[in-house]
Amino acid sequence: MIRFINVSLMRGTKPLLESVDLTLNPGDKIGLIGANGAGKSSLFAMLRAELHPDQGEIDFPAKWRMAYVAQETPALDRAALDYAIDGDVNLRKLEAELARLEAEPESSDNGIAIGEIYSALADADAYTVQSRGEQLLLGLGFSLDQMKQPVASFSGGWRMRLNLAQALMCPSELLLLDEPTNHLDLDAIIWLEDWLKRYPGTLIIISHDRDFLDEIVNVVVHIDERKLKRYSGNYSGFERQRAAQMVLAASAVEKQQRQRAHLESFVNRFKAQASKARQAQSRMKALAKMEELAPLRAAAEFSFEFREPLSAPNPLLVMENVNAGYPILDEHGDQVGAKTIVSHIKFSLQIGQRIGLLGVNGAGKSTLIKTIAGELAPLTGDATIGKGLSIGYFAQHQVEMLRHDESPLWHLAKIAPTVREQELRNFLGGFNFPGTMVTSSIRPFSGGEKARLALALIVWQRPNLLLLDEPTNHLDLETREALTMALAQFEGTLVVVSHDRHLLRATTDQFIIVADGRLQPFDGDLDDYKDWLFQTKLGKGTDVLPAAGKDNKTSYPAVSPVAAPAAPVVDKKEQKRQDAEQRQRVAALKKPIENKIKRLEEQIAKRQEQKAEVEAKLAEPGAYEAANKAKLKTLLADQSFYGKDLAQLEGEWLALQEQLEGIAA
Repeated sequence: MIRFINVSLMRGTKPLLESVDLTLNPGDKIGLIGANGAGKSSLFAMLRAELHPDQGEIDFPAKWRMAYVAQETPALDRAALDYAIDGDVNLRKLEAELARLEAEPESSDNGIAIGEIYSALADADAYTVQSRGEQLLLGLGFSLDQMKQPVASFSGGWRMRLNLAQALMCPSELLLLDEPTNHLDLDAIIWLEDWLKRYPGTLIIISHDRDFLDEIVNVVVHIDERKLKRYSGNYSGFERQRAAQMVLAASAVEKQQRQRAHLESFVNRFKAQASKARQAQSRMKALAKMEELAPLRAAAEFSFEFREPLSAPNPLLVMENVNAGYPILDEHGDQVGAKTIVSHIKFSLQIGQRIGLLGVNGAGKSTLIKTIAGELAPLTGDATIGKGLSIGYFAQHQVEMLRHDESPLWHLAKIAPTVREQELRNFLGGFNFPGTMVTSSIRPFSGGEKARLALALIVWQRPNLLLLDEPTNHLDLETREALTMALAQFEGTLVVVSHDRHLLRATTDQFIIVADGRLQPFDGDLDDYKDWLFQTKLGKGTDVLPAAGKDNKTSYPAVSPVAAPAAPVVDKKEQKRQDAEQRQRVAALKKPIENKIKRLEEQIAKRQEQKAEVEAKLAEPGAYEAANKAKLKTLLADQSFYGKDLAQLEGEWLALQEQLEGIAA
């Protein structure tokens, strides 16, 4: 197991962890979460022994092999497949030792050593390593041809995939993954999820992708207030438990405040009276000993909304037999040809459509978005734009297009030169750019802060068509959730490419797939897409692409199957029947509790009415006069009885409500 024993860590003058104790069990799949800067990457560095705690120790078995993703990829001439297999360091050492021994003159000792190496290679699965490496790279989106290409020929994102492949190739008991989905498309993420579910060791993941965490982890460790808090279950379970804790903490704080107020009231009233002095002194000591409870604080919530879009034409645009792709230029910048990525596009975009684009990396999703946005001219065919169309376009590399030597205010003033500065400041403040941050150079900003600025610039322009190409790449969980909420309420038309399934589910209502150089409708949801992937691209052979009212077929070359069997096809009718039975069971459990709650509410309403009536009589003139002493005594007794009875009834009501919520959960 992994044990953190009284661990404290400082980075410069900032304390990240203080006197932390935590135990993680072998085989746990752990999601490590916390605000940016809370210390997630520093915790990984301590596990890798690159950082040492200022106090305490981190203990796990010395025999455990650890794998993690390297952050740098040298520009090597080595083939991608060989580079991925290099992740199995022990295997490479054995191969090097075998080559050395075989180069030496033959001897009896030499022969024995070679035999031992061959035995060790067999134990290390050396004879399947080539096919295992191919399976890994196929799952991560590489083609068989790409596997032969040198590492230096790949872009930064693809090199990070190679580093991930190295980590997965390395036999390990502990696997550390820091944002492994950042450079992956949806297909590769689905494959990686399946691989990690079957990983037999202890896994710790840092990720801002809630669906990814929900699918894989069974433990969440939350870094909050310089402590590590362990929660059982996936990310959604953590959210529920955290919310319940916050309600309980708020209740405890409120109760303590009432106790303090009562004690302070007693002390203030009686500390000067000799007969009560001892009791007052006792209560003062109780006050001094009472530890101040601090309410659990949620992460500062960030939210924004898209301004009402400008009136839009209908349709917004029409494409007829469009070929989308890139011009081929010679050394002088003259066009000498063209490379078609998506061909024969027939596409009409209507007001209010909310479309998610699916497809593997390189299929042409970004090319299509750029063509719709006008960044690329159609190679052939006609694209007709409706009059009054206003496009808000967030590209994959939008952050790189910002002027890093300028401030958020400068960027917004550039597109709104006639608007008062205070109005621009107020608007940027709504995107978490307060105070001096709004006038500071964005160079030291995090990737998430720069992405937030790029979003703010789009929102300001009130587009009636939003084109978003991987908008969540640099965003943390809180900002992703804010973007998802804002997009769900956006009143215009939306086309989005994203590997964030939570965002896709919440903001789109239809899918189109780019595959085999064609644009085709996909008749299904993301679960159907996942099933289709495992039956085709991630499984054996080929299959028909589900299409709405079409006979179009798509197929991929047969590839080496992944180790997992193809996911079973969900029987929709059977699923609906099971869901209906589940709803009936839940309803049967809830009904008697709901009946009790109804009766309690009637009793509470009656008692409140009676108590209010008594208090109204007590407030009448002369109620406390001596002549009304007997009546006053009765009224005060009634008031006390009704108050106590109400408190008891409300307590029962709360307990039943908790039971009801537990059944619903």
